[in-house]
Amino acid sequence: MTTPVKPGLVHPGREAVTRRGWLVAHKWLLLRRLSQGAILLLFLLGPWFGVWIIKGNLASSLLLDTVPLTDPYLLLQSIAAGHAPYKTALIGAGIVLAFYLLVGGRLFCAWVCPMNLVTDAAALLRRRLGLKGGRVPPAETRYWLLALTFVAALVTGSLAWEWVNPVSMLQRGLIFGFGLTWGIVLAIFLYDLLVAPRGWCGHLCPMGAFYALLGRLTPIRVAAERRESCNDCMDCFTVCPEPQVIRPALKGSGSRAIAHGDCTRCGRCVDVCGQNVFNFSLSINRRSVS
Repeated sequence: MTTPVKPGLVHPGREAVTRRGWLVAHKWLLLRRLSQGAILLLFLLGPWFGVWIIKGNLASSLLLDTVPLTDPYLLLQSIAAGHAPYKTALIGAGIVLAFYLLVGGRLFCAWVCPMNLVTDAAALLRRRLGLKGGRVPPAETRYWLLALTFVAALVTGSLAWEWVNPVSMLQRGLIFGFGLTWGIVLAIFLYDLLVAPRGWCGHLCPMGAFYALLGRLTPIRVAAERRESCNDCMDCFTVCPEPQVIRPALKGSGSRAIAHGDCTRCGRCVDVCGQNVFNFSLSINRRSVS
């Protein structure tokens, strides 16, 4: 008989590793790292090696010299700043918007955003050091900051937020050299580690707030389809970057799907659950991907 993992252990998912093996118990985490690494590599191949599969950055790019891709959040800032968008920017934003409406807006945060590597590292180190508590700002703070980025664009007539956006700065730093970017990235790492657990992504980042708004209607969700098997080990809450989204699906009497827009579709709850409570679900036909 397998002993349930107790709350507070610094290695959540031990039961899952024992039951399914290390590789399967880290499947979604490894796929996320592969996705993040591959996307960064595609952007770096041109500046570093002259292989231009995709030109530009996460804000605005051109795939294979044909397909425009534009961050819809950036486009809205540009409109707020009084700049009339080009046709290609509108098409690119439409493509990106349609994709994230389908798969979930905050999938960007878990599978694309390079800052996720930084904040995940801080969360892991925080667990290993056994650090508890912290001064976490209200979750709605990021929505106020989101609104302020549009106000700043309106007042200044420029993409003011993009000059200090850590996501954009990190990608520019990888291509052109870090400089001040090192200080910004280190500050966020230390903030998440020492002050507020998951403070940046979960409570402050306006990009996360914007993409959370897109994630409420997507058909692809994480679902607690076997919630009767839950043994209250709390591993899913320990690893989830937005643990507040789990409880209604896991402990409620209604839908088993995590419907909250803040869910990042990271799959860590699927990985670490030794009882196989969670999986990915297509709500349009109730088909699941485990």
